Amino acid sequence: MAKLLVPLVVLGAVAGGPPRCPPRCLCPAAAPSPTLLCARTGLLAVPPLLDRGAVELRLADNFIGAVGRSDFANMSSLVHLTLSRNGLRRLAPGAFADLRALRALHLDGNRLPALSGAQLRGLANLRHLILANNQLAAIEPAAFAAFAATVEDLDLSHNNLPALPWDAVASMASLATLTLDHNLLERIPAGTVARLPRLARLDLTANRLRALPPVPGPPGPTLAAGGNPLHCNCELLWLRRLAQPDRLESCASPPPLAGRLLWAVPEEELTCSAPAIAAAAAHPPAVLEGQPLRLACAAGGDPPPALHWLGPDGRLVQNGSGRAVGRDGGTVELRVATLGDHGAFTCVASNAAGEAAARVPVAVLPLPVPHGDAGDDGAGASDMARAGGNGTRAPGERRVVAAEVTAASARIRWLPQRHVPGVRVFQIQYNSSGDEAPVYRLLPPSSRSFTLRDLAAGREYELCVAALQGAGGSAPPVTHPLGCVRFSTAPAGSASPPGCAALPRAHFLGGTVIIVIGAAIAASVLLFILILTARYKAAAASRRLPAVTSVCSQTNGAHRSPDPEPAAPEPPAVAVPIGAPLAVGSGSHSFPRRSRTRRHGSLPRLDQGGDAAPALRPSFGSTHWMLESTV
Repeated sequence: MAKLLVPLVVLGAVAGGPPRCPPRCLCPAAAPSPTLLCARTGLLAVPPLLDRGAVELRLADNFIGAVGRSDFANMSSLVHLTLSRNGLRRLAPGAFADLRALRALHLDGNRLPALSGAQLRGLANLRHLILANNQLAAIEPAAFAAFAATVEDLDLSHNNLPALPWDAVASMASLATLTLDHNLLERIPAGTVARLPRLARLDLTANRLRALPPVPGPPGPTLAAGGNPLHCNCELLWLRRLAQPDRLESCASPPPLAGRLLWAVPEEELTCSAPAIAAAAAHPPAVLEGQPLRLACAAGGDPPPALHWLGPDGRLVQNGSGRAVGRDGGTVELRVATLGDHGAFTCVASNAAGEAAARVPVAVLPLPVPHGDAGDDGAGASDMARAGGNGTRAPGERRVVAAEVTAASARIRWLPQRHVPGVRVFQIQYNSSGDEAPVYRLLPPSSRSFTLRDLAAGREYELCVAALQGAGGSAPPVTHPLGCVRFSTAPAGSASPPGCAALPRAHFLGGTVIIVIGAAIAASVLLFILILTARYKAAAASRRLPAVTSVCSQTNGAHRSPDPEPAAPEPPAVAVPIGAPLAVGSGSHSFPRRSRTRRHGSLPRLDQGGDAAPALRPSFGSTHWMLESTV
């Protein structure tokens, strides 16, 4: 027992002693807090034997190419971490997740290509983030989310950033120093700097900025913007008034001011020109209801004006909405034209010098819906959304029918249109009582029905079907209305649960036929198996093997008559001396006899003399018959 306790005591003493310093590192004992100095030691990876209670860790000027998830695990007391100039290329997601007390993180002088939100997760108390001299080309908006409220110093200089997540930067309420020099920035959104109340220094040197948004002040942040190709006009008057002879901001355009320092340009030469609209048009100017419409506008001015469109009702046409898609250069495409678009759209161009407007008339033609018989040519045009009747081809015949209506779907059927030549496509238009915007669907000419899905429960719908005929050439298609129908979806509470709706009759009949055919096949196979089993048992019961009447050919080659002979009575057994010669009939050959343990009753006894040998009648019903000699 004493021998066992001695190693345990020694192990406990070692474990309870001071933390061991990693190889190649220095651990100053006089430091007020645990410090690990591992700089310039040629490390290829983060040492595994780190003191997890360390407060400062310096790993600069090594060859650490990647940081793993567990390299800094459980180091919740670490305040200062330096990984500068390591050639670092990869940060594992959550690599700093346990560094909740970290205040300064130095990652400058590495080769990081991008930053994601997961890589910097967990740094809730970070104050200084140094990412200068990397190869950053993209930063996700969530990359700064963990420390947006606490960071005070953000250095992203000497990278390859064409843009920044400005919304994420603008949310840094405690940011005091923002260093962005020597990047590829081309634009800074207006109002971004104004949303940083504690910003004291902003460095934008050596980027590709042609304009700078106004910086609040005075007093405002110290701004450095030299080395940018600035376009000197009235938008830079605020910077000209802050300029001093030691500043390096210079003009790259317009040509009369190119190459001059901004502070040396008189304010009266920094001018702007009002916008002028060069062209504004709608393509096509007249469009059928439900068809797409494209609005294009081009304008010039100094600075280049911003373009937007106003609808006939005076409201702004929102780019990127469900109906409008914005293009470059002031072009907006309306996916579906409605009757509300009939009128004049307005293109508005605006810049710092003023604004200009141009009106573009647009005609939206409604889809015609007949109210009389099919042969009535005097049917006037009307809005499909307001048409509620079905044109009739015969008394009592409805041309459009809504069937199988549930709380979320409805099946629409219409009659074949063989009498309408050249049908290119069917168009379905519908809207509900709670939404005025119509919805359009285009179907191939072979369609005879369509199922509407994702309908709102408990609403009344108005639906019209029209056939579009090709007119040839560049002429718009001719619309042939088929009819309209109104239906109401079931209330939400009465909607059938998924999988419980009644199956269509065709599906039910098809499933029944498949089940019947499968049952017939299974019964036929079972009957065939029973017949084979019965025949096999009958054959086995009636099988009789023929008795062999002669085995002479198997003993001495003599052939005996196949006629049956009466069986001779078996003579009494006679003892034969060992070694005496044996004779079996006349003309037989004598061979050494093999010993055996059992003699079958169907063979003759060997001690019977004379020529009258008993008939050999072996029975094939037994498996124990044997021949006495080998031929």
